[in-house]
Amino acid sequence: MPGGDAREAARVAVEAVDRLPFLPELPARGPGADMIGRTLGMLVELYARVEPSGWRFGDRPGRDTKRAWSWLGEDLDALEEFTQGYEGLLKVQVVGPWTLAAAVETKTGEAALRDAGAVQDLAASLAEGVRAHLDDLARRVPGARLVLQLDEPSLTPVLRGQVRTASGYQTYRAVDRAVVESTLRGLIGAAGVPVTVHSCAPDVPFALLRRAGAAGISFDFDLLTERDWDAFGEAAESGTALFTGVVPGTDAPLSDPAGSVGGVRALWRRLGLAPGALGTSVAVTPSCGLAGASPAYARAALTHCGKAARSLVDNPE
Repeated sequence: MPGGDAREAARVAVEAVDRLPFLPELPARGPGADMIGRTLGMLVELYARVEPSGWRFGDRPGRDTKRAWSWLGEDLDALEEFTQGYEGLLKVQVVGPWTLAAAVETKTGEAALRDAGAVQDLAASLAEGVRAHLDDLARRVPGARLVLQLDEPSLTPVLRGQVRTASGYQTYRAVDRAVVESTLRGLIGAAGVPVTVHSCAPDVPFALLRRAGAAGISFDFDLLTERDWDAFGEAAESGTALFTGVVPGTDAPLSDPAGSVGGVRALWRRLGLAPGALGTSVAVTPSCGLAGASPAYARAALTHCGKAARSLVDNPE
């Protein structure tokens, strides 16, 4: 979400998305409020600080970690204020293990992704931290049915060996798909709540995520190509929730709600999927976050998503 006002962001996240309110992230506040810094602040017995090259592991919690803790606490307090008496789904998002491993450096200056042992430690710490975070949310909003979103925009580059080394002249070796799947499965199982995996990058590995246990997959619908259609259809038929990013994430004219999901409806028909399942299988979202939008547009876009989703329920064909 845009801006730095935790209370206003929480208000919008609850009021504009009444079926799936969420805990906002406000990266404009600076390091520690960004998605990488916030998730690093959740790790158990692992700490990181900001270096000129980016986030790097350190021996103890420093200023950047403490800032991340403070901002997360502020955001949780604001969300708790606006969810008094709420019962229903509530979403919280953290960065997944593979994007985190590609984004944070070890003491050598290279990404944790380079060291299989470091990735394993990171994933274990993340699983423990996520569980504690979900437990805290459950205490704050006792009527909530929690949903966890893992943000994994670097997942495809990790699988393809496209993550650049510190020098920028080489790339890290591609990680075996079975290892990627196993690590995700472990975290999804440890969460103990339904997990959706989000990636706004091309070539989202639908089948791998389904095998890892993802209950939902969130993606930029405009980046789907014809080679993705079968995987999309198989996910829909398997009961996987599909979070289709069709609404621009930065200020842009918003078409009528039915028009925003015209492409989704057309693909559904092309694949021969049951029309009646469209409204229960597909959610409508911004293409990839709203941090770059104006506050007014962010509220309008979220409200628009709800109306567009309703059009899929009311007019599936």
